[in-house]
Amino acid sequence: MNRTINRFHLANFGNLELLAKQVVEGFITGLHKSPFHGFSVEFAEHRMYNSGESTRHIDWKLYAKSGKFFTKKYEEETNLRCQIVIDCSSSMLFPKGKEMNKLEFSIYGAASLIELLKKQRDALGLSTFTDKLDLHTEAKSSPAHLRYLFNGLEKHLVDYSEEKRTLTNSIKALNDIAELSHKRSLIVIFSDLLDDPMRSEEFFQALQHMKHNKHEVIVFHVVDKKMEVDFELDNRPYTLVDMETGEKMKLQPAEIKEKYKESIGKYFQELKLKCANLQIDFMPANIQDGFHPILLQYLLKRGKLY
Repeated sequence: MNRTINRFHLANFGNLELLAKQVVEGFITGLHKSPFHGFSVEFAEHRMYNSGESTRHIDWKLYAKSGKFFTKKYEEETNLRCQIVIDCSSSMLFPKGKEMNKLEFSIYGAASLIELLKKQRDALGLSTFTDKLDLHTEAKSSPAHLRYLFNGLEKHLVDYSEEKRTLTNSIKALNDIAELSHKRSLIVIFSDLLDDPMRSEEFFQALQHMKHNKHEVIVFHVVDKKMEVDFELDNRPYTLVDMETGEKMKLQPAEIKEKYKESIGKYFQELKLKCANLQIDFMPANIQDGFHPILLQYLLKRGKLY
């Protein structure tokens, strides 16, 4: 589905929320036909009454039907607090052109999660960062809050400039998010993880900070697998441009392809293994594969927590 969705098509759907609903409805339809059909993706309105609680919120109509006491659930009784974190640095604007880039993929993926969170009655906060933490909202589940987040994400799709170069500094941002997020949140990170490799230990210390603060963490490693991992370029001279620094390099792909694939594969495997050691869910998110793997991974993680 995501091959047909980009910033030029958003107007055809009306808004990001409508588009996200379409993605989630397709996902749920597929889920019901799959081995995962047992997942609950519907909104839970009641919980069992606990002896000693106020009887003010008992649903007496439901008691008349079932003979059991249930109380109505309210916003403060959300099942889960989820903080979605999006890397908005310039490297996320790859690839340039009409194809969906990594930032757009992350925004649409986040919007789809918001829609699924609404059905689960989970609370959601949003954080975005470049070389600093640019936005951090408290996790809430009210309709007004979720509309605010949809509007903010939609604005990101329209406002970003490929000419304005922003560096990545995920380390400080992730440490800030670890402290600012409500304790025992699920933190979902969308990033290409193209930070300074010389500071990888600091990066994992920031993730460890999240775990120390009792957060659960999912890292969606957003990549264009065809270009960034498999290095599938035509055999002709290219000028490659660093999207964050503007630095240029001329090369012939065939001359470096095998060495590049070996190096990048080793780096990404190291990231995966270190996340596993920290008990952090690490999932490659290829921008050509669509959003359903993201939604399924969220449900798998949520199912383990509850």
